[in-house]
Amino acid sequence: MSVVVLTGCSGELGTDPDASASASSSASASASSGGGGSGGGGYGVGPLGNPDGTKPGLAAIGSEADRKTARELIERVRTSGRGPKTGYERDEFGYAWMDTADGVPLARNGCDTRNDLLQRDGRELRFRSGSDCVVASMTLHDPYTGKTVEWRKERASEVQIDHVVPLSYSWQLGASRWSEKKRRQLANDVLNLLPVEGRANSAKRDSGPASWLPPDKAVRCAYAVRFGQVALKYEMPVTTADKRAMLQQCGG
Repeated sequence: MSVVVLTGCSGELGTDPDASASASSSASASASSGGGGSGGGGYGVGPLGNPDGTKPGLAAIGSEADRKTARELIERVRTSGRGPKTGYERDEFGYAWMDTADGVPLARNGCDTRNDLLQRDGRELRFRSGSDCVVASMTLHDPYTGKTVEWRKERASEVQIDHVVPLSYSWQLGASRWSEKKRRQLANDVLNLLPVEGRANSAKRDSGPASWLPPDKAVRCAYAVRFGQVALKYEMPVTTADKRAMLQQCGG
């Protein structure tokens, strides 16, 4: 029922009509909350237990101890006003889903960033014939809506790759002054990327947490933490309104 496209925060999965799905491969991950306990909301590993983003999904943060840790992390994020979008182009962050953005997990592994993410978060994977990289179909649990998507590349737009901190947002919060290398890192860093339901990603656009949050309320604190993790890693501020909203999602 779904396929991967990426516009803005997305880019199209291989759509070669002659490509055929081949042997099936399953990726499994247990739902976890915060540092690793089981809990509802989201799928995979909570952000506090996944600081580099290499583990699948975005599970809810459930315990009060983990929510306290979440607030402490968010408190460390600096704030600043959002500057103009003048000069922003997607190409300022490199071409979409390059495998050559050095300094981030999974770079230069022979598989582009997009397919790395589908393999990280998808289950019941099937690959294009003759490839161990290009995903042709999968089952995805979307952390933003809680829906399970049966994805096929014939219907690409039903799954998109979201930049948790949107590239345009980062541009307005200082990335316009970064080196090209650092911008490429942000665009391809698995910590900042989640395969999600396409309509949710399209609704988000380049919003910060004060303007858009995942429809599934259970995962909103986890989303705020992931937003904060990316901001801290790249020494990037967020707006005062966004930081306030992030704290509120975790009980602050």
